[in-house]
Amino acid sequence: MTKRGVFSGVQLAIVTCVLGGMAAGLSACSSSPQLYTLAPKAGVPVAGSGSSVVEVRTPVVPARLDRDTIVQESKGYRTELASGNSWSEALPDMLGHTLAADIGQRMPMSTVIAQNDAVTTTPTAYVEVTIRNFESDSSGYPIIIAALSAHSAASGSNAVVSTEPFVWRSSQYVGDNSDKLVAALSDGVSVLADHAVAKLNSLPRF
Repeated sequence: MTKRGVFSGVQLAIVTCVLGGMAAGLSACSSSPQLYTLAPKAGVPVAGSGSSVVEVRTPVVPARLDRDTIVQESKGYRTELASGNSWSEALPDMLGHTLAADIGQRMPMSTVIAQNDAVTTTPTAYVEVTIRNFESDSSGYPIIIAALSAHSAASGSNAVVSTEPFVWRSSQYVGDNSDKLVAALSDGVSVLADHAVAKLNSLPRF
């Protein structure tokens, strides 16, 4: 029989458990997410179109991917998130700036900007991307599935538009490793840039 004001063994265990859970909850709330940023990748510079100005318009990204938390992979009917790992900025903006940097490195004779950059210039050509997949597939390999188009700034019947589906799959298995996933997706964006440059150079001089 316990005395009043003194915890029994069972009561003490319950209190310890509750306090421990509260401490763990506070610790989880106070921890900051890991922030990730796509990185431009060097490519092979190609002959561009002189002093042309190319604008990379902000890519269209589906709502399921356009979120703070990184989408790790798609499995069947499920979208798996990388808990505790987030993009450092909005994914469409980050994609646009990374793609612009990649294209600019490959077209050193051209000026390449991202949409809404604070620059005073008039584009002579545009690159547009609509993203469908930007995560790992069900087997753990990063994929990018998109539609890519490039067109001159000419309007009406003079406008020439070059559009193609873009499908890329990494040969590197990343599993649930966000570091490897973001590095691989950065490689994929650089491949997308290669295709964009080829399309730009297929247009009439712009």
